[in-house]
Amino acid sequence: MEQQLSLSFENTAIAFEHMSDKALKRANFLFSNIGRPWLVKLGAIVTPLAFKLHLPVKGLIKNTIFNQFCGGESLEEAVHAAEALGKFGVGVVLDYGVEAVEGEDNYDNAVPEFLRAIQSAAGKPHIPFIAIKVTGFARFGLLEKIHSGAALSTEEQEEFERVRKRIHTICAAAAKADTAVLVDAEESWVQQPVDDLADEMMALFNKQEVIVYNTFQLYRHDRLDFLQKSFDKAQAAGYLLGAKLVRGAYMEKERKRAEEENYTSPIQPNKDAADEDYDAAVRFCLDRLDHLALFIGTHNEDSCMLAAELLHAKGIPHNHHRVSFSQLYGMSDNITFNLAHAGYRVSKYLPYGPVKDVMPYLIRRAQENTSIAGQMGRELSLIREELKRRGL
Repeated sequence: MEQQLSLSFENTAIAFEHMSDKALKRANFLFSNIGRPWLVKLGAIVTPLAFKLHLPVKGLIKNTIFNQFCGGESLEEAVHAAEALGKFGVGVVLDYGVEAVEGEDNYDNAVPEFLRAIQSAAGKPHIPFIAIKVTGFARFGLLEKIHSGAALSTEEQEEFERVRKRIHTICAAAAKADTAVLVDAEESWVQQPVDDLADEMMALFNKQEVIVYNTFQLYRHDRLDFLQKSFDKAQAAGYLLGAKLVRGAYMEKERKRAEEENYTSPIQPNKDAADEDYDAAVRFCLDRLDHLALFIGTHNEDSCMLAAELLHAKGIPHNHHRVSFSQLYGMSDNITFNLAHAGYRVSKYLPYGPVKDVMPYLIRRAQENTSIAGQMGRELSLIREELKRRGL
């Protein structure tokens, strides 16, 4: 008789075991305030201004929102945070959180930062992944032009070849170090060249095992079909597919642009449709683990439970090397640590970089969280439950 799966996302003792009383109280304070949209809007305007005027805000930011959502200001600090998580069976995705500044020199200078991250991850089982964004190595306007199908000038072709070389350098180093690379998704109007680069790198490096993953944003109504086509393409060309499944991060921006430019929005009509496609994508991948690797990047408890139950029911080891779960650092610890406790492979997306430089990331994180219905309330109720359990 099949053994019952022992997994609950309600267990706060396991969820917050890694946090001191002080850290838990800080999280309680932080989530109480992030839950207020007006405060987040005000912060998004005031914070960049404060840095521009050289006001002494760094300490305040570092001790609050930065410490909650980032692994440190340097790679060394991020590796230290990864070691702390590793003690609880949780891995990390190293994510250099500095937003791209356009310019060829800046793109070239970003490459060594990622090579250093790969070097740091090599041989460390608790740092299985690094994340990259193609817009960190390429001019947005160039990607937009390629996506539109317009012909490139000789200079633009050479420019894109340099982009290709940067991505190739990182993926080749990762393959050598046996560290996986997650290629993040971007806005729909620049996504085609990102997909093409990811496919090209998968074809080169995903022969025996999966080194490169492309990201599929299932809040887009065409991505489940694209996942299936990507799988068929990989099969035909003889490489393994790396599939990172997320719901998506640009919903408001996508809808606004579609409305302004009068084209059909790529976003699902409603949340239920996105949830259905996400879970269908999880099922599709779990049925094909001989030919792909799956990265389940979501804060949705139902999708995580579905994937955990399917692995269990199929008799696939919880820690199968081709299945990973992941949540953002500082959020949804009830999912992450309970999955780890039940023996699943799970990691935290761990951004790092100088406080001032990761501010755009932090502001976006706060804005996204206020727009996810019930997310802040859920985080707060679990934190308060654990404070109560500890008698604090």
